[in-house]
Amino acid sequence: MKILIVSQYFWPEDFRINDLTIGLCQAGHEVTVLTGQPNYPGGKIFPGYGWFKNTRQDYGGVMVRRVPLIPRGRGGALRLMLNYLSFAIFSTLLAPFYCRGKVDAIFVFEPSPITVGLPAILLRRIKRAPVLFWVLDLWPDSLSATGAVQSPLILRGVERLVCFIYRRCDLILVQSRGFIEHVQRHGGAAEKIRYFPSWAEALYQPLPPAPEQVPAMPGGFRIMFAGNVGVAQDFGTILDAAQRLHRRKDIHWLIVGDGRLLEWVRQQVEARGLSDTVHLFGRYPVAAMPAFFAMADVMLVSLKRAPIFELTIPGKIQSYLACARPLLVMLDGEGARIVKEAGAGLTCPAQDAVALERAVLTMAAMPKLEREAMGQAGRRYYEANFDRAMLFQRVEGWMRELAVVARD
Repeated sequence: MKILIVSQYFWPEDFRINDLTIGLCQAGHEVTVLTGQPNYPGGKIFPGYGWFKNTRQDYGGVMVRRVPLIPRGRGGALRLMLNYLSFAIFSTLLAPFYCRGKVDAIFVFEPSPITVGLPAILLRRIKRAPVLFWVLDLWPDSLSATGAVQSPLILRGVERLVCFIYRRCDLILVQSRGFIEHVQRHGGAAEKIRYFPSWAEALYQPLPPAPEQVPAMPGGFRIMFAGNVGVAQDFGTILDAAQRLHRRKDIHWLIVGDGRLLEWVRQQVEARGLSDTVHLFGRYPVAAMPAFFAMADVMLVSLKRAPIFELTIPGKIQSYLACARPLLVMLDGEGARIVKEAGAGLTCPAQDAVALERAVLTMAAMPKLEREAMGQAGRRYYEANFDRAMLFQRVEGWMRELAVVARD
């Protein structure tokens, strides 16, 4: 098939759509990606890229076409909205010229924003090709939950846009079963909704600890957070728990990643006098993550308390399960349910520093073999429910079915 992928984010940014794209290409399909200039998570356009620089690239046999956008920066909501809108406008205007020729299926990757669907809807009409829309973030709820938008007028406008896009998709794929009701309430027909969870890239495998492959780390009990340091991850509560446990100098919090709140977290660590137990490592390539995970005693997953986040399965859960690491999750709903069902770790309610403190002390007191057994249980659950090859075959099958219907 000739497959077009529409995504605001793509290589060299680290997102799972990179892996799916290569998987489809390796399966023999001709794949093109319509995307923007890379600027996530640092907020600046990556070196070597620009509005008129590297707009056409080859990524492992995949044709990549890049449109201009305003970088997200490290500022507030206004800059982020400009980033979203600029990609939506330029990609919609340029898509008919950048994406010429026949297309059998259009796949949209939507971790945020929903506006990524606009160029796909236009191309659906021009190419008469079906659209598969993969929903990883529920708008407008996530905007209000993170505080990015509070205006009822704007939120109602976004809600109408969501309904407009959902109604024009041929399949809506949801990363969590908890998303289904929300999508239906916003115009998604029940018969067009499919459960399509995230997976972990093939590089995520259980590894033995290898200190020489990572920066020097403190001894003792290590709690590792890896990924986006943002508003949704509720670092205020994480730091509250770290402060409550500061008397335990053997318990260390390792933060590996970058994001809009990293500088705030750095300032808070200094202001609270936590520099001896909270350690910021910054951002590292995805390929280095399994080696980092292997050095942790437990992996931390957190989200703020909000109805929208109760429905969400953070993608890092699959990565941790695949690496057979025990989990400590401070969140409500679907993500916590999966960890409990897998027997892969301990859970505590979102935004509860006291409960997180207790869970950390419980995990730290456990024999290492007991924690490792949790990790192995998580790996078995991953293989049964989130296997990469199984999920790739599933989405490929949906594309073929829709392409046949479109041709008929």
